[in-house]
Amino acid sequence: MKRVAVLTSGGDSPGMNAAIRAVIRSAEHFGFQIFGVRFGYRGLIKGDFVPFTSSDASGIIQRGGTILKSARSDEFMTKEGRQKAADQLKDKKIEALVVIGGDGTFRGATVLAKEHGIKVVGIPGTIDNDLIGSDETIGYDTALNTAMEAIDKIRDTADAHERLFLIEVMGRHAGFVALETGLASGAELVILPEYNRDIDEIKSSLKEILKVHSRSTLVIVAEGEQTGGAVKLGEQLEPEFKQYDMRVAILGHIQRGGSPTAHDRVLASRLGYEAVKALKDGLSGVMVGVINNEVEITPLEETFEKIKKIDFDLVELSKVLR
Repeated sequence: MKRVAVLTSGGDSPGMNAAIRAVIRSAEHFGFQIFGVRFGYRGLIKGDFVPFTSSDASGIIQRGGTILKSARSDEFMTKEGRQKAADQLKDKKIEALVVIGGDGTFRGATVLAKEHGIKVVGIPGTIDNDLIGSDETIGYDTALNTAMEAIDKIRDTADAHERLFLIEVMGRHAGFVALETGLASGAELVILPEYNRDIDEIKSSLKEILKVHSRSTLVIVAEGEQTGGAVKLGEQLEPEFKQYDMRVAILGHIQRGGSPTAHDRVLASRLGYEAVKALKDGLSGVMVGVINNEVEITPLEETFEKIKKIDFDLVELSKVLR
């Protein structure tokens, strides 16, 4: 094997550039020629390839986003689209693909590998931290710190006006960000997709909390929680909590941006190297991750077919410390 390509797909996460850097330099270390694919699977279909050398990896480790850009591709979801992508790889004599992203990225890579025999290795890059096979995904630590800093600032104004704030964080199907930022910011209540609370239970918990907390109250809501996020939750709470000065804050995409933390840079560097090493060792259809500080290789299908569980001990801890 002589030629390898790398792409980023789906939602961007801080640390993707650090992973790209590691892939580029590790590929040169192992004697591969390395190409970048711009705009994910859409670029793969169009043949938007960029040859890389080690010097192209200079000065990107600290940058957020992705220098390769990212895009959704409906065409890649079709058999015809994947055929075009495979043809582009074969035309450029590229034998293997390193994909950086989340579950959608890995689903696409898995189908491409099965249909066309393309060697693929995945690197987990998503702030949601919802992939089996790695304790943490690239970007998760940065997103936690970004959300925590924003929530700390909201706490200041909540205290000043003795307000009740509903703060929405990212995590459509996974409550990892909500749970840990809630704990780190001292939130009084955390609402998670995995934790089956109905609206009556939320109201009851909030009433108990408000009896004790007179200065300010923060409720962290995962965007995909069954109540419909912070806005809809606020609409359901408003009739019974009119006496409180309730406000909604949606942190949104600031959680995806910014310079990655040291932790994410090291994780991304480690996984970028391990992905290329896996290809050198003849592996394919796998994701590289870190579990208990040890590198683990997991079949790509297992990373998204199984559901990664939140730590329910932390859920109980959040109740005790609120």
